[in-house]
Amino acid sequence: MNAVPRPPRPSNAGGEDGFLRVEGVVKRFGPATVVDHLNLSVRRREVFALLGSSGCGKTTLLRMMAGLETPSEGRIVLDGEDITHLPPYQRPVNMMFQSYALFPHMTVETNVAYGLKREGVAKAEIAERVADALELVQMRAYARHKPSQLSGGQQQRVALARSLVKRPKLLLLDEPMSALDKKIRQQTQFELGNILYQVGVTCVMVTHDQEEAMTMADRLAVMSEGKLVQLGTPEEVYESPATRFAAEFIGSANVFTGTVADGDAARIDCPELPSPLALPNAMNARPGAEVTLSVRPERITVALANGHVPSHADTNQALGTVEQIGYMGSYTLYYLRLPSQRVVVANVPRGVLMAMPQQPDYGDVVELHWSPRSLVVLN
Repeated sequence: MNAVPRPPRPSNAGGEDGFLRVEGVVKRFGPATVVDHLNLSVRRREVFALLGSSGCGKTTLLRMMAGLETPSEGRIVLDGEDITHLPPYQRPVNMMFQSYALFPHMTVETNVAYGLKREGVAKAEIAERVADALELVQMRAYARHKPSQLSGGQQQRVALARSLVKRPKLLLLDEPMSALDKKIRQQTQFELGNILYQVGVTCVMVTHDQEEAMTMADRLAVMSEGKLVQLGTPEEVYESPATRFAAEFIGSANVFTGTVADGDAARIDCPELPSPLALPNAMNARPGAEVTLSVRPERITVALANGHVPSHADTNQALGTVEQIGYMGSYTLYYLRLPSQRVVVANVPRGVLMAMPQQPDYGDVVELHWSPRSLVVLN
């Protein structure tokens, strides 16, 4: 299946907020609260990702949308209809499981047709809709194959066709790439995203893979311990994380804690650093108030110090000793130990390294520096 440019968004995509509403939903299993008073709104035709580590409640929330679990409190509304207590078969919702759950004894064609046959759809209409669905996922040539004759990526496309053939109002994807190896997964992210945009179906997907969520989703929600930590576009969540958890879960981050300086609310005194952290604007906080900030590794510049003190201004800088080097191909990770024993991670693009007269090596002392605009204040 060849990757193609993503088609333009439909004119009404994202225009209707609240197409799917999760209102004050709680889910308890015995004494444990897995989803905790969660509120969420998904737009019509939006691809929305629920992202979080194992046990955060994202899959339980998806199963409540599908009708496989019932909320302990709250309600779920889809296109104006309260579906909280509807059984799965009465919901205009389809769920694609991470195992794909294809029937091994059936052909691709009969797997895709299965749900329509159960609903009593006429044979001629079934044939037409199955053909259209297989054409959409570029699997029509494999209609007579059994699942065992297909690759993992092909099985995924068959499972997607089976979900879409019923024309659901809401498509739920549970870890859709987990069964694929990394190379196929990266290619399939774009392919699956293109199909979802072509169909225009509203989609909620669950994943623990940040790259998958940021590649496919219009918006994403980061979950932790049954609650939403942050919601926004992939760019918003990455560039402006709201909490330490979001900063460290989406990508990686160097997190510092300090206090607002006396007489200058744009400076933060941090005991781990030799000089203050400078913000682009003064904080609305009293002197001495504790503040947590983050800076992404790729925002840190690195240069050999050659025994000299940092040449930049007296803020947002430090000297560090190269302790570990991680070659990643297009960039190199440097783990740098400061005199305070704090380790800072810097991500240096390959092109920048190649332009250096001498690249930093193990044991070298380097100068670190970052712009005030690279710092994000966390809640």
